[in-house]
Amino acid sequence: MTIRVLLVDDQPLLRTGFRLILEAEPDITVVGQAGDGKAAQEQTRALLPDVVLMDIRMPGVDGIEATRRIVRDAPRAVPSAHVPKVLVLTTFDLDEYIVEALRSGASGFLLKDVPPDELVQAIRVVAAGDAIVAPSVTRRLLDRFAARLPAAHEQPAPARLDRLTERELEVLRLIAKGMSNAEIAAKLVVSETTVKTHVGNVLTKLGLRDRVQAVVLAYETGLITPGALS
Repeated sequence: MTIRVLLVDDQPLLRTGFRLILEAEPDITVVGQAGDGKAAQEQTRALLPDVVLMDIRMPGVDGIEATRRIVRDAPRAVPSAHVPKVLVLTTFDLDEYIVEALRSGASGFLLKDVPPDELVQAIRVVAAGDAIVAPSVTRRLLDRFAARLPAAHEQPAPARLDRLTERELEVLRLIAKGMSNAEIAAKLVVSETTVKTHVGNVLTKLGLRDRVQAVVLAYETGLITPGALS
C-alpha cells in the first residue's frame, strides 16, 4: 500500500527537501503541499492524504489550529479508510506549543532536524495507526514543557483512572515512559498480543485516541512526573 503524504510548511525549501526524501521511498508518495494551515485543511479535504506532515509555526492559521480542524473534520470529510494522521514538526528550542499540538489531535511529533530514515519510519508508523512516542524525543520534550501542564491536583482527570485495573495502570505508566508494546511485553513477561489488549482497554476506558494522548494524560494526572522515566 502506498502512503499518501501532504507536506505543510511555510518554507518552500524545507518542503522540497522533505519531498525528495520521501519520494525516494517506494511505498510513499507526496500528493500535495501547503504553506499554511488554512491551505492544509483544504488540501486534506481534496487530496485525502494518509499522513499530514505539519509544521507548527506558520503565518495565519498555525499548525496547532490546522491540526485541530483536520482531526475534527476527518469523520465527516473523508471515508474511514482515509482518516488522516497528523505528524507535527517542531523546532526544539522554539516550540512551546507541543503539548497543545498533541491535545489538538496530532499522532506524534518530530524535530525538524530528524534524520531522513527516522522521518520515513515515523510516517510509516503513523500511517499504520500507531503514534510516535519515541523515548529519545518524547521524554526530552515532555520534561521540558511539563511545567506548563496543569498541576495534577487542579485536574478532575485522576478520577478517570479509577476505571483501570491495576495491570492497565501499570501498562499506562510504561506507555508514558515511551515503551513500545514489545518492550512492555518483555518487562511484564506477557505476550505482545496481551499488551495490545491492555493498551486498547486503556485507550477505550479513558476516551483517548492514541498513545500520545495517553502520555499527556499520565503527566496531567500525576501518574508519571518528569524525572520518573527511568
